Amino acid sequence: MSEKIVQTEYSEVMQKSYIDYAMSVITARALPDVRDGLKPVQRRILYAMDELGTHHDKPHRKSARIVGDTMGKYHPHGDASIYDAMVVMAQDFKKSLPLVDPHGNFGSIEGDGAAAARYTEARLQEITDAAFLADLDKNVVDMIPNFDGTEKEPSVLPVKIPNLLISGADGIAVGMTTSIPSHNLEEAVDASVACLKNPDITVHELMEYIKGPDWATGGIVINQADLEEIYTSGNGKIKVRGRVEFEKGKRERDRLVITEIPPTMVGSGLTKFFIDLSELIGKKQLPEITDVSNMSDKDGIRIVLEVKRGADIERVKNILYKKTKLEDTFGVNMLAIVDGRPETLSLKAILTKHLDFMVEVNTRKFATLLEKEKDRKEVQEGLIRAIDIIDLIIEIIRGSKSIREAKDCLMGLPNQVNFKSAGSRKEAAQLHFTEVQATAILELRLSKLINLEILALEKEYRQTVAKIARYEKILSDKNAMKRTICEDLEDIKHKFPMERRTEITNQTGAVAVEAKVEEQDLIFTMNRFGYVKLLDTATYERNRETVEAENRTVVPVKNTDKAVFFTDAGYAYQVKAMDIPLAKLRDKGVHIETLLSYKTEEESILYTSSMENLKQSDLVFITRSGLGKIVKGTEFDTNVRAVAGTKLTDGDQVAEIWLNEGRQFVLQTEKGYFLRLTADQLPEMKKNALGNKCITMGKDDMVKAIYVLENGHETINYNGKELDLMSVKPGKRGQTGVKKK
Repeated sequence: MSEKIVQTEYSEVMQKSYIDYAMSVITARALPDVRDGLKPVQRRILYAMDELGTHHDKPHRKSARIVGDTMGKYHPHGDASIYDAMVVMAQDFKKSLPLVDPHGNFGSIEGDGAAAARYTEARLQEITDAAFLADLDKNVVDMIPNFDGTEKEPSVLPVKIPNLLISGADGIAVGMTTSIPSHNLEEAVDASVACLKNPDITVHELMEYIKGPDWATGGIVINQADLEEIYTSGNGKIKVRGRVEFEKGKRERDRLVITEIPPTMVGSGLTKFFIDLSELIGKKQLPEITDVSNMSDKDGIRIVLEVKRGADIERVKNILYKKTKLEDTFGVNMLAIVDGRPETLSLKAILTKHLDFMVEVNTRKFATLLEKEKDRKEVQEGLIRAIDIIDLIIEIIRGSKSIREAKDCLMGLPNQVNFKSAGSRKEAAQLHFTEVQATAILELRLSKLINLEILALEKEYRQTVAKIARYEKILSDKNAMKRTICEDLEDIKHKFPMERRTEITNQTGAVAVEAKVEEQDLIFTMNRFGYVKLLDTATYERNRETVEAENRTVVPVKNTDKAVFFTDAGYAYQVKAMDIPLAKLRDKGVHIETLLSYKTEEESILYTSSMENLKQSDLVFITRSGLGKIVKGTEFDTNVRAVAGTKLTDGDQVAEIWLNEGRQFVLQTEKGYFLRLTADQLPEMKKNALGNKCITMGKDDMVKAIYVLENGHETINYNGKELDLMSVKPGKRGQTGVKKK
């Protein structure tokens, strides 16, 4: 066979491949179907468990077996992703309606992972059997080939409740995400019934039934007024906070107890909460809290904060809400697959799409049941007729040479049956049983001829006729279909009641009021290794010479002020003085890098000042390329932790920074040129400006050193000789300077 080479643009191949990949992720991996509210992996896990027989009234089975069946038959992806999906469906702190009944370690609300699949067991929850898988044997959904064509799987499960709303969903596809909060089962059922009875119902009217989200972790929604817009558009933000209760102590201290948390705190968010809380306590922003203990267990959340007697409880709560994950925002994007395409849905659209699906499912269900009952009726009618002429039938059977011959006789077809009399033959000629009836008659056991059995058969026949009439009524009458769906919904609601856990309210956002701190004068120090600390002024005054000798930076600062650090990379970093540890004279302190997040890998601090002093001064900047400017200190009074101190060209660095007091300074270049200028010659510019040229240098020359003259005549050692910097001839900005030998 000869090769056929197809030439095509690489970009076209990549574009087509990426689109195929994106659509696969969107429709077959990350987004749930609006009809059953399940992603493909969830649907396949539940179907595999159903096929495996792990029903709620059967023993648990090894999770590894369930994962293996799912992966081998229906979901050809990683076993870890399948097991993770099954674990989430079993966690009652993540799902308000768990679909899998776990046995073993399935993780914790604090983020602990589940044990390996070989150690845990699972089975279906009772509601999963009743509301998700109950009618699969009635041809209610399409069965499609699996990935290799060796098995059949349902394209969708015949879920009787609006599971997309009740269980919620989250997923990241390509270019789109879904985030649907969970809701209360009883409220969702009531809303479905109302929507079924009144197709023109509005979202506002539906919210009389669905008050808002209902998460497994409880919590309090504080922006109830925004919910109608969110449910109408399918997008928005829900503000939710944890529940904090005050317990008055008798002998011991008072307590604040966190009993419910926002859904966003589950897992790593809970760990982040404790980290943030410890930082707030360490920084003295919550001095009222004296102890924190986590008493949470399998029965629920209980985080106990011991507080001082007489503490401002509302202030503590507000800081917890404002500065930790105890109050958070849940982003809503109600995106789901509708008819094979992703679509953002309103609350009413989700309910309507599910109800349309239920009409389709019930139509197929009752059509299947109707056919079965009609077949049963045909058999029952044949048996009842046969009992009335049982003697003739026995004569036919005894006179037949084969089953085929007897069946033909019962059906009124030509045959060679030997009859005892011509009368019997004449009677047999009048028989016209169907083939199905003839087969049932020939299989009839003699015990069925007992009088009670005959009465039971007639009773069954009447029941069959009644069922046929009911099914035909449901299939032909829309109102009867609606009543049937309503009955199913109400039955599930009463069989599986669910109390609301999340409170829906309108509250103002938390405002964190900082605790009033008594102003105090301190001394900031940084040694040559970069370790920083604060000293009280009394300690500094007693040990002034030692402190100044051991540290390269000593700056007065108030505890309510900020320290500002300028680096050679041109950035200015702010740190609250309260974030710097107040230490004893011989304490090491903390390294500056633990307080700052440098913008570049290699930065060194050139100048440090308190914000209070900076706002009353101007700063002089000189770079290695010879650019200089003056910047007002007030430009650095911002709430941003890191800002540009000056703009730099590629490869340039800040050479020196000092407070402008109009003093003279001398620039020295690498090639030995000196230029004496005054700070008044430099232009005043913005912090994000580049600066003007101070000295003209030759190729490959850079500013090596800058000497700020404080006391007139100052000398340096240059090439083994003393050089009086005042002997350098004064120049103008932009000159080359004088070369010294």
